[in-house]
Amino acid sequence: MEIKELQDIIQQNGVVGAGGAGFPTYMKLTDKANTILMNCAECEPLLKLHRQLLEKHAYEIMKTFHMIQETVGASEAIIGIKKSYVQTINALNQHIEEFPGMRLHLLDEVYPMGDEVVLIYEATGRVVRPGGLPIEQGVAVFNVETVYNVYRAVEEKQPVTDKYVSVVAEVSDPVTVRVPLGCTLEEVVAQAGNTTVKDPVYFVGGPMMGRIGNGSDPVTKTTNAILVLPKDHLIVAKKQRTSSIDLKRAASICCQCNTCTDLCPRHNLGHPIDPAKFMRAAANQDFRDLNPYIDASFCSSCGVCEMYSCPQSLAPRSLLADMKGGLRKAGIRPPQGVQPKPVQESREYRKVPEERLMARLGLTKYDKDAPLHEELIQVKKVKILLSQHIGAPAQAIVKAGDTVTRGQMIAQPAQGLSVGIHASVNGKVTEVTDRYIIIAVN
Repeated sequence: MEIKELQDIIQQNGVVGAGGAGFPTYMKLTDKANTILMNCAECEPLLKLHRQLLEKHAYEIMKTFHMIQETVGASEAIIGIKKSYVQTINALNQHIEEFPGMRLHLLDEVYPMGDEVVLIYEATGRVVRPGGLPIEQGVAVFNVETVYNVYRAVEEKQPVTDKYVSVVAEVSDPVTVRVPLGCTLEEVVAQAGNTTVKDPVYFVGGPMMGRIGNGSDPVTKTTNAILVLPKDHLIVAKKQRTSSIDLKRAASICCQCNTCTDLCPRHNLGHPIDPAKFMRAAANQDFRDLNPYIDASFCSSCGVCEMYSCPQSLAPRSLLADMKGGLRKAGIRPPQGVQPKPVQESREYRKVPEERLMARLGLTKYDKDAPLHEELIQVKKVKILLSQHIGAPAQAIVKAGDTVTRGQMIAQPAQGLSVGIHASVNGKVTEVTDRYIIIAVN
């Protein structure tokens, strides 16, 4: 298949990165990629979806990954997978010899192994420059579910209409389920039996980089997991703090230990992000050197500094995120052409063990099986967002009163970076705005 042909299929079928920010997958297909890398590092604690999907659909996903490799002309295809995912590795090894140029790279059980910059270094030894894209190092990274969605688009002519979501923590029956896009978080959580705490909080995504959601929020193409947590849980409390208080706390109790910088994964790869210097400067309103502020642009928001490193429970990640947002709003772009320093020799000893991280966050008791159920759950209506990806929102091509069928395109890709959006149920369109489309099920 030609690259352009595969790009068109992927764009029209609405395939985006299913594991992170939702970058449109068609833009990653280029003949500049000499290595393609599949991310099965399950970046955050408690998440199980990717290893489950890869174990269950090993052949289909590997076949599609090989097809992508041949289409872009990459010399190797690497599956980065944690060595503890024994059953998934066994499933892959049954087929690996059928795909020349494909290999497994076994990863340590550390966080944030799923950060693509960390993963690329672990699997290839290449360092992506600060603010740079993987393709500059000849690498394109794909998430497991994304590759499965490419398989469904190419082989089964099925657009992205549903999502796999793990529901874990304070539920009676932790589970990974397949749900239509646009159903509510509440409907997904209901698939995991009863909630086991009063006034549960729905934490969407992983415990390190996720957010607090409302039960009525719709599932999107990037919804990976819902952690049901008690409202007084440490993770919830950290998310509910305010920046003004965080700054005052930093000014009064930061002990200058530097641990936030010492354990920063990007800093250890030579990127100029220095949380300790930033905290010192921000807390004291010291603007003599602007680099600690400008370099906030290079923070990946992995949360190691805030959720693991700091002995005073300060909030470097949150304050850095505020700074990044402020720089963007002011039109200040990240410095261009910054080259990384050599990788720190001490990096190997400064990785964060996932087991220790879970213990520190009070999550160990939630680390249970969440079996994968592939039967699509039924709902009465869906609210499908037109912006579920990085780039321009899709443009609605249906109106209220139209009857639609599951898989039908209801919003076409906009000009520029964009993908199509499809109906996830059979039903009647009841509302169309520039932000969403509501469909009532027949």
